[in-house]
Amino acid sequence: MTISLSLTLKTERCGEFYPLLMAGFQVPVRVGCSVRELLCDQFGIDNDYVVGRITTVFQNGKAIDDLDAAMVRDGARLTLSAAMPGLVGATMRSGGFYAAMRGSITHRETGEANLPGRGVIRMKLFNLLLAELGPAFLRRGIGVDAAELADFLAQRPASFWQGCREILLDGAPVEPELLREGAALDGGTVLLEVTCVNVE
Repeated sequence: MTISLSLTLKTERCGEFYPLLMAGFQVPVRVGCSVRELLCDQFGIDNDYVVGRITTVFQNGKAIDDLDAAMVRDGARLTLSAAMPGLVGATMRSGGFYAAMRGSITHRETGEANLPGRGVIRMKLFNLLLAELGPAFLRRGIGVDAAELADFLAQRPASFWQGCREILLDGAPVEPELLREGAALDGGTVLLEVTCVNVE
């Protein structure tokens, strides 16, 4: 991640970043651990929340039933969702009654060695988790493709920029115009950090 962009803005603007969280973002993590250890130990999510709220977990396109058995490897794609409606939601629910109906899209460990170390995974958040977990991930920092972020920022209305209290590019203040025009974000991956604050 060669560029860092830090934004501090009004809390009501935080939701504008949810499309980036749904599209997928990069997170540096310690790999070689279970999915539960990743969520609870590294991301600091309470285990009761994981059990009760994150009902659907996919890794590399496969539904996970056992968070303790599924291991996280470098380059993994992890998708988290709260309960989805209907039969589809019931079928995709981790360890749910209808899990047996999934067949080939259920995650199974390969038995390959899981060496601990540093790595980068790609994550996606959906539905209720966007508002509940999204702000914490944004505050922690997410990796976003520079071109994708430049396009996203170019589409922000004037009210968005008026709500920004601070904009720092690689630690130095930068004018919104440079971000809107895309000139400041050139290639590679941007570490985006967003802090949402309540302003009187």
